[in-house]
Amino acid sequence: MDALITAAARALAAGDALGALNRVALRDDAPALALRGIAMARLGELERAKALLRRAAHAFGKKEAVARARCIVAEAEIALASRDLGWPAKALDAARATLDAHGDRVNAAQARYLEARRLLLIGRLDEAEGRLAALADLNSAPLPPALRTAHALVVAGIAIRRLRTTAARAALARAAEAAHDAGIAALAAEVESATRSLDTPAARLIQHGDERLLRLDEVEALLASKALVVDACRHVVRDAHTVVSLARRPVLFSLARLLGEAWPGDVPRGTLIAQAFRTRFADDSHRARLRVEVGRLRTALAPLAEVRATKHGFELIPGNAGEVAVLARPIEEQHATVLALLADGEPWPSSALALALGASQRTVQRALDALAAEGKVQSFGRGRARRWMTPPVPGFTTTLLLPGPLPGT
Repeated sequence: MDALITAAARALAAGDALGALNRVALRDDAPALALRGIAMARLGELERAKALLRRAAHAFGKKEAVARARCIVAEAEIALASRDLGWPAKALDAARATLDAHGDRVNAAQARYLEARRLLLIGRLDEAEGRLAALADLNSAPLPPALRTAHALVVAGIAIRRLRTTAARAALARAAEAAHDAGIAALAAEVESATRSLDTPAARLIQHGDERLLRLDEVEALLASKALVVDACRHVVRDAHTVVSLARRPVLFSLARLLGEAWPGDVPRGTLIAQAFRTRFADDSHRARLRVEVGRLRTALAPLAEVRATKHGFELIPGNAGEVAVLARPIEEQHATVLALLADGEPWPSSALALALGASQRTVQRALDALAAEGKVQSFGRGRARRWMTPPVPGFTTTLLLPGPLPGT
């Protein structure tokens, strides 16, 4: 490796992308192309960076397997930054195996962290934890500060989505320290953004006719308390020990939420019919259907509570719980989950949104079109290069809107 390539690599390691470009901007050999690609990515020119890295991988050839693998890892990192979550995971896995086989521990670890962050974005937390477990033997050995930051961010992301705020704060403190040591401004900004999510409202508590905003640690405390919680974020009814999912039974959950919001009072039958069945006029068929649905709700909630008839309607009587609380999203609208993913400020393609939400791309596209018509999202680019983004909702975290397992499971 010649002196200019070495100097450019050192400049990149120190976070000086422009200094690296000054040294290799006019060169088209494989190492220079790879360094130019990484530098362009640091400067935000992601499409140009991907093209340069692909040229570099082709120029290295099959005999330089390690260099090619490093280019694949760098391209995967760019894809993650641009939220192109459909990149071939098998190619990254093969590159990681090559790096492991040749003793490149640092870049192999980077590949695993990229895999874990992709899994975290699409809500596959168990698999993301598995990727971290594979790195357990590396954690005792010194890793570069940037990789220590990546590890701590993945740990914090998993903890946040599982509502383990103490563990999340500890991980973010480690991430902040490592990011400071790395001296990379983008890493420090990412850590700061993740830390802010712990101190901003994550949900609304509706109880005794009043509403107030809760932070993530307060949500965690509520779910661990003796209260019976009607969780409108994940469409479950739960106490500290038992979870009853009504995610696939929207009418039953609507009834449960109405009863929870009215507790300790009752809800008139007409109100239940109008809001759960979405009709203005109630006839005998609606009243008969209400009796059927309430019977189903009684059966579903039997381990947790009783639904009792009153003179005017129905009321919810908690079993072992001392009180009833309704946990709702801080902002409720039809396409809230799409907005939650876009709220990270990064440009997302519709295919990545569909992958993260477990929905069809056409369904996501319809939601994006509706949000665009309301001025809540905007797009740029055309065809496969089209990306969607929106600034975060000021003052609110969106953790409870993101896909993930139920807390305590």
